[in-house]
Amino acid sequence: MGRRRRSREIALQILYQMEMTHLPPEEAIDLYYQIFKEDDDLEFDIPMSVRPFAEDLVKGVDLHQSEIDRVIAAASEHWRIPRMSIVDRNILRIALFEMLFCPDIPPKVSINEAVDLGKTFGNPDSGAFINGILDHILADISSHDNQQKP
Repeated sequence: MGRRRRSREIALQILYQMEMTHLPPEEAIDLYYQIFKEDDDLEFDIPMSVRPFAEDLVKGVDLHQSEIDRVIAAASEHWRIPRMSIVDRNILRIALFEMLFCPDIPPKVSINEAVDLGKTFGNPDSGAFINGILDHILADISSHDNQQKP
């Protein structure tokens, strides 16, 4: 598994934790790492190399959540954000944060990674649901970018 994939998984787990506990990002991140450090039953460790990107995703989603949620709500016909599963909405938030604020990541990569996360952590329909919303957003972003060019 690639480092960025693992970072996205960690970010998703921390964002889920934040929704359930209402902890701010820094505390949620610290608690997440503390749990993994103290639990001898866990079969894997979190490499230091994946932490910075995971933390950037968590903090970026938290910082821009209102804007990100507005974009998701506009693209998700018949689905309000609170009706979406916690997993699906946080996967969408991560992908959209990358699409809007991480110019070094191609949008198609963000979408593919989000779909894969949905298939792994969501319900059987999550991958298709996430793909549909993000494809719609990508079309809007691309259309807007093309209108901005002289």
